[in-house]
Amino acid sequence: MIHSVLRPLQWGDLDRVMEIELSAYPFPWTRGIFGDCLRVGYDCWGLQVGESLAGYSVQTSAAGENHLLNLCVEPGRQRQGFGRLLLDNAVRIARLQACECIFLEVRPSNAAGFALYEGRGFSVVGRRRNYYSASDGKEDALVMRLDLID
Repeated sequence: MIHSVLRPLQWGDLDRVMEIELSAYPFPWTRGIFGDCLRVGYDCWGLQVGESLAGYSVQTSAAGENHLLNLCVEPGRQRQGFGRLLLDNAVRIARLQACECIFLEVRPSNAAGFALYEGRGFSVVGRRRNYYSASDGKEDALVMRLDLID
C-alpha cells in the first residue's frame, strides 16, 4: 500500500477538498460549509496518500455524542481501505473525547458506504425522511450508531 498519513485538515486544503467533494457527490457540500467546520473547530481530518490529499472526514462532539458529518475518499482511490482508515480515525477521536456513541447518516443508495459502516459495527437506528437532495427530488437517510462504551 502507498504510504498514507492522517492529519488535521488546514485552510490550505480546501481547494483539494472541494475537488474531491465535487468529483464524489452529485450534491456536494459547499466550500463555505467546510470553511465553517474549520472555523468553529470541528474535527476535520485529511488522509494524505503520497503527495496528495485523497480523502477527509468531518465530525463534531456534544453532550457525550459524536456525529460524523462527512467522510469521503476521492473516487479513484475508493475500495482500497482508505475509507476504513478515515472511519477508524473518527471512532478513535470520538473515544478520545469520551463520547458514548457516534452517529452518522448514509444514503440507502450508498451500498459501499453502508457496508463500510456496518462492517465496522454501526447499526441502523432510524431514518430521516427526505434528508438528501437527489436527482428525482429527495432521498431518505439511514441513521447509524456505534456504541463506544463497553
